[in-house]
Amino acid sequence: MEFHELKIGKKTARIPIIQGGMGVGVSRSRLAGAVAKAGGVGMISSAQIGYDEPDFEQDVCGCNLRAIEKHVRLAKQQSDGGLVGVNVMVALKHYARHVRAAVQAGADLVVCGAGLPADLPELVGDADTAIAPIVSSSKAASVLLRMWDKKYHRTADLLVVEGPKAGGHLGFTPAQLKDIAVLDYDEEIRQIIKEKRIYESKYGVSIPVVAGGGIFDSADARHMIGLGADGVQVATRFVATEECDAADAYKQAYIQAKDEDVVIVQSPVGMPGRAIRNAFIQKAEQGKVPIKQCFQCIKKCMPKEVPYCITQALVNAVKGNLEQGLIFCGANVGRIREMTTVARLMQELAV
Repeated sequence: MEFHELKIGKKTARIPIIQGGMGVGVSRSRLAGAVAKAGGVGMISSAQIGYDEPDFEQDVCGCNLRAIEKHVRLAKQQSDGGLVGVNVMVALKHYARHVRAAVQAGADLVVCGAGLPADLPELVGDADTAIAPIVSSSKAASVLLRMWDKKYHRTADLLVVEGPKAGGHLGFTPAQLKDIAVLDYDEEIRQIIKEKRIYESKYGVSIPVVAGGGIFDSADARHMIGLGADGVQVATRFVATEECDAADAYKQAYIQAKDEDVVIVQSPVGMPGRAIRNAFIQKAEQGKVPIKQCFQCIKKCMPKEVPYCITQALVNAVKGNLEQGLIFCGANVGRIREMTTVARLMQELAV
């Protein structure tokens, strides 16, 4: 089965692979720029993207907004004209400001998950930036597309479908994730494709569907294309690349991880997440990890109630302090055995 170009609005990626956005700091300009240069869509995560700015603790929001602009610009400089997008979590306290900053910086695409981006069309307006919600069910796709149609008289430029094997925060209940083998997610993808066709017909446009969650090799990608998807989203595989923005220790944790190390945790964000069980998770299981500072990241976070500060845990991890860090991952992290490059990985996935 052949892989075709991925058309997103008025723009086109040569290879139908979107590199999933990974925060905090795991996918910034170096990784996104390399993926875009290789022909895919490179994605920068806006979640606490300015964590290493000198005044981050004093001006979290300001640092993140500056860093969004900086990393979009740097990624585009590396991309040789490839597509660079920004992933913005709806759950973020400054979600709207992050979206506007991404648009202002010239992002080709804004992808939003961890909640339904009901007002995304309004935030992007008439800018030449494509909009793409992340959905995990046909019900979510139906609700959002109907809402955008009724309120904004427009539709999505792309749908990103994240399945139960994805990494990080997940759009499924703990009960569903306990035995993902019983979920007929292939059928869910087919239903999402069926739903989006209603709006393709109404608006006379193409709404490509990109499926993610557990995509490890070209066989997985071909399976998704066979279901009717137009492309795939891959995140976990890109961590063990030379260009990934995370510390080497973070990448080595992926390479050394085994299947039995992967666990589902309850994130302070209020959603379940998939991570590598390490000393930090073991400590969190035993009781609350003291919170020294609130970084104003999540809308609904209550510092007095959550088990740990997710910003601090993710910043520690991306810097290589794994004993004090939370390491999100996809379900197939145990299959990674070696470091590679973005160019080699893209070639491997697209055959």
